[in-house]
Amino acid sequence: MGLTDITARMQAALAQAGRAPDAATLIAVSKIQPLDRVEAVLDQGHRVFGENYVQEAAAKWPDLRARFGPVTLHMIGPLQSNKARVAADLFDAIHTLDRASLAEKLGTLAQARGACPQLFIQVNTGEEPQKAGVLPGDLDRFVAMVRALDLIPVGLMCIPPEDADPAPHFAMLAAMAARNGLTGLSMGMSSDFEVAIAHGATHIRVGSAIFGARAPRG
Repeated sequence: MGLTDITARMQAALAQAGRAPDAATLIAVSKIQPLDRVEAVLDQGHRVFGENYVQEAAAKWPDLRARFGPVTLHMIGPLQSNKARVAADLFDAIHTLDRASLAEKLGTLAQARGACPQLFIQVNTGEEPQKAGVLPGDLDRFVAMVRALDLIPVGLMCIPPEDADPAPHFAMLAAMAARNGLTGLSMGMSSDFEVAIAHGATHIRVGSAIFGARAPRG
């Protein structure tokens, strides 16, 4: 596997779904990856990456951006409110807006900065108690609350339960997004991104299939 293979599979899935070749963005998830692997993907020309940890991203991406030029960086892991300021400065998009306190913090930062990263609201489509995300029944109210803070959410994000058929979860997310006038759908990972594309994904998050297995996080 690798970037070339994933890109080819992505294009085939878009074509099969009758969608434009540029209808979905591939986010290369580089968390906990050795620097040489990240540099190798940058050398291939890819410029959209995802990270799970603010501290890790802050340690490596300013230098990589200085050496390789502009890179679009997506925050795809849980975001603590006390790290929201650093995240707002570092990331172009945040996919894990999942609670009122974080929305309020990002709203305050947006007012002070005059800008805000693109915001995706994370939805816990499987209603799993151990997983972050707004519950489906609370989603419409949460979107309204976020908008009342003068924030502009662009889409929704989900991570289906590990052992479940992802298709119903992707369909649910697409329906909730359409109902709320949101066009972004951040869904699909290494094992299911083709299914996600068939259901309208605009952003897919692929890590190990591009970079190889991750080293344990110390």
